[in-house]
Amino acid sequence: MAVTGVLPFVRGIDFTGNDFQEDYFPKAVAEMTGLRWLKLNKTNIDWIPDELGNLQKLEVLSLVRNNLVTIHGEVSALPCLRYVNCRYNKLKNSGIPVDVFELEDLSVVDFSHNCLREVPRDLEHSKGLLVLNLSFNSIENIPSQLFVNLTDLLHLDLSDNKLESLPPQMRRLVNLQTLKLNNNPLGHNQLRQLPALVALQTLHMANTQRSLSNMPTSLDGLTHLQDVDLSQNNLPRVPDALYTLPNLKRLNLSVNCIIDISPDIGDLWKNLVTLNLSRNKLKALPTTLCKLSKLRRLYINDNQLDFDGIPSGIGKLYSLEVFMASNNNLEMIPEGVVRCGRLKKLVLSNNRLITLPEAIHLLTDLEVLDLHGNPDLIMPPKPEELILGSGSEYYNIDFSLSTQLRLAGATTNNPVAAPAHSKDPIARKQRLRRKKDDEVDSDQAKVLKGMSDLAKDKKDFAQDDKNVSLK
Repeated sequence: MAVTGVLPFVRGIDFTGNDFQEDYFPKAVAEMTGLRWLKLNKTNIDWIPDELGNLQKLEVLSLVRNNLVTIHGEVSALPCLRYVNCRYNKLKNSGIPVDVFELEDLSVVDFSHNCLREVPRDLEHSKGLLVLNLSFNSIENIPSQLFVNLTDLLHLDLSDNKLESLPPQMRRLVNLQTLKLNNNPLGHNQLRQLPALVALQTLHMANTQRSLSNMPTSLDGLTHLQDVDLSQNNLPRVPDALYTLPNLKRLNLSVNCIIDISPDIGDLWKNLVTLNLSRNKLKALPTTLCKLSKLRRLYINDNQLDFDGIPSGIGKLYSLEVFMASNNNLEMIPEGVVRCGRLKKLVLSNNRLITLPEAIHLLTDLEVLDLHGNPDLIMPPKPEELILGSGSEYYNIDFSLSTQLRLAGATTNNPVAAPAHSKDPIARKQRLRRKKDDEVDSDQAKVLKGMSDLAKDKKDFAQDDKNVSLK
């Protein structure tokens, strides 16, 4: 890269996908003193280039998917750094300098998908941190002092570690909006800190050994909570705390042991948009499910549902776009399912279906229909009006030039309408009389022409005879 006078004015550069191993990093980057953001994703670097030391105005540094074992070096010397992303590397705790957390403007730190065995030392000094992602490491413990200063955190992801407990000081995170704890052995943790996280909007605790005994009894103070994931746990029924969340929009309770759902959901979860109850032991859904007028996606795969287990009034879910009920005991489905006019995806595979309602052919927005694994299924015939070549709609086709040009996208002039005949009875009689006179005149002309042609033929015949006799 040639050094030119414009380099100091460059504000951002993306080197993603280049191969900078073996000291091939562009030296000219050192001249980009005005650089604000730099992406070095997938560049095969295993060191922090010395050229970064000149980028004193750099705010965003992305080093995703490289071979970094350490970020010691120039990173700590970037005074304006706000965002550092080192996910998918080989970082160990010894490879993270403690002075990087002394940077005053640092607000986003992502060390996910690395080889950390503990929380980076002195991380608590980064008091302005808003986003912290330490997921997919091998962290076993969270130090109690971590959340003493990080009270401005908005997003915290500790998923896929080896955490068995959470510090009580987590209740200080009153501004936290997203908390992800998936895939941690938190079976002995009562999560008593949860009710204090009053700004929480997203809570993901899949595969965290949740049960009815280690869930809070109420979360009614979390009025902003909209997204909850409690999948892959040992829940025999829906925890009572979830019924106290009036603004819930997305709920994932798949892969549990739930056998029934409270009929109160129709009044308590009025804002629900997505409900996943797959891989449970449900035999029936409550009829009050039909009150969830905002529901757009319903997943009930791998249960024990039959025809009677699906509410007949399910057609009232006029917003429903996805209905997935594979691997159940369905021989038929209520007609209400196919009366959901906005349905785009209908999956009924691996059931015992014999037939489907005829209205299945009326789902004009349907994009995916999966019926495999139903060997006895006989599709209902299409309604007569939908069969090609039947019904008046297939005959009432306007083949006029103007219509066909319009359908082809051409612009046409508006045709001048023919003058309508007068409804005056006297004028109508005159028209009929003129038409009759015209017909009579036409007949008389035909008779006169015939007589004239006959006379001409006789004259020609007589002339021919005379000529013969003369010979």
